[in-house]
Amino acid sequence: MSGETDARPATSGGATQWSDAPSRDALQLIAEGVTKVAGFGIAAISVVRSDGKLEVMAVAGSDEAGESLKGRRTPIDQLSREIAKADDWGLFRFVPHERLDASAGEQWGWVPDIDPIDDAPDAWHPLDLLTAPLYDDGGVLRGTLAIDLPVDGRRPGEGQRAVLNTYAEQARQAVIVALEREMLSEQVRMAETARRIVRRATAQLSMDRVVEDSREALVEGFNAAGMWLQTFDQDGHGAIYSAVGREIELSPAMVQIAETAARIAWEQQQPAVVAPDRPFGPTITDEQGELILAFLAEIGVQSLLFTPLGAGPECLGNLVLTRVEGAADWTEAEATSALDIGHDLGRAILNARTFEREHQLVEELQELDTYKGQLIATVAHELKNPLTSVMGHLEMLESSPDFSGTTRSSLNAMERGTRRMVRVIDDLLLLSKVGDADNPVIPVRVDLRKIVDEAVDLITVAAGQKGLAVRIDAPDEPVLALGDATELDRVCANLVSNAVKYTPDGGAVTVSLARAEGEVVLTVADEGIGISEADVARLGTEFFRSSNPEAVAQPGTGLGLAIVSRVVARHGGRMSIRSALGEGSTFRVFLPSG
Repeated sequence: MSGETDARPATSGGATQWSDAPSRDALQLIAEGVTKVAGFGIAAISVVRSDGKLEVMAVAGSDEAGESLKGRRTPIDQLSREIAKADDWGLFRFVPHERLDASAGEQWGWVPDIDPIDDAPDAWHPLDLLTAPLYDDGGVLRGTLAIDLPVDGRRPGEGQRAVLNTYAEQARQAVIVALEREMLSEQVRMAETARRIVRRATAQLSMDRVVEDSREALVEGFNAAGMWLQTFDQDGHGAIYSAVGREIELSPAMVQIAETAARIAWEQQQPAVVAPDRPFGPTITDEQGELILAFLAEIGVQSLLFTPLGAGPECLGNLVLTRVEGAADWTEAEATSALDIGHDLGRAILNARTFEREHQLVEELQELDTYKGQLIATVAHELKNPLTSVMGHLEMLESSPDFSGTTRSSLNAMERGTRRMVRVIDDLLLLSKVGDADNPVIPVRVDLRKIVDEAVDLITVAAGQKGLAVRIDAPDEPVLALGDATELDRVCANLVSNAVKYTPDGGAVTVSLARAEGEVVLTVADEGIGISEADVARLGTEFFRSSNPEAVAQPGTGLGLAIVSRVVARHGGRMSIRSALGEGSTFRVFLPSG
């Protein structure tokens, strides 16, 4: 067999899988055609690999030769040394065995076991080398066609060489097409891999993580030397995310060129390639292209693939993939895949930007809520001390015998107003306390049955004045919940007092306690005026009062249910409300069982 296919010892190497089956089959057909028509018993086709070696991809004529040769790799420089000694037979090069090194035969992976048919000068020797280097239109070696074992045992004459050159040309075209198809298939496969990884990156909620998760896949998937990603928004604020270990600094002019080109490219759904030997395309002017090429030369980049990023009609940025000198040209398939990824990354940018804005808004709201709580606590504290003094002096004045009935009536009114203000301040202080994350609940076992009894006792007078029937439906033994006794007492008292307040004369209020699946359920049901569906959704909001005129007519601050809601939440419980106008209301509180 010929030298370029046998340049490894028989014990080395192994077959590799050709990724494109149709291309592999086409090479095999060419090899078989040589053996059937051209008058040679063995034909082998090799292709150039990226590591600078020739890999045997097709062998015809001998199963033994095929098993030994397929997948073997030969250094191109070794073949070049042999061809330098060769006779020029058109596309083929012939090296007679007498010109080979004495040790060359020991390196062949497979040498036919034959003897020359005679001593004539044209008798074929088993170490004769006949190979056709296959070059593309640019003069780059892409493969070889090697043949061995002429049927007549003779070195081919002029006529037979012409036939062999025809097959060599066919093999050249087949090898070029096969390599292009293999490269395209590999590019599509890698781009699809990158796309899948990029789609996983869309689940990330920050731009840094989106870029971090997709960078390696993009660079490897597109055989790029590097990448950077530019984002921009309607306010003109954007960022540039570059490869790890290398910061990309774009001048204001370059940033503006990239943004303008990206918006046009997104509108046209057209990526662009910028390279010295290519037109700049519709999204980049010649002047802009020259500026880009000058910038690429400064950073050691030969070409780039420019892809817009966006979601829907909005362009959100651009992706730049780079290649250095000597790398392959960007293909149409790569540009198409990059544009698809531009849609995925665009959605990821939009998601990350939305999340970051929501996160910022939540932080601002939390800061505002904290400030509001601090303000309420401060104002309440500042008001309570002077009100306590006022109440003390009012009590002293009421005990004085010097005041007439009118004056005493005024003092009583002042005392009622002051006590109401104290209750409001106490509610504000409690609301601030139960809303403070730095003041957690220290849970203990609390007997809710005892708390319910005490709450009902407190409203007995008010209920009696309205002729209400207040019933307790609870076990005789203690019903234990985990929590703060004072806060749970306020929950029960607020719910029961509200039920009595908003139930018309002669109605009924029922307070129930039950256990259910590790929880204690407190239920307060009334036959009152009820609450509209719209108002139910807002109950628990500080200072909210129902829009029902009957409810507004009752005194209150709108803090009672806000306190209940916060206490229940900080105890790890939940509350449900069922109500309808004119049909009464039912409040259920679920708390962890003690």
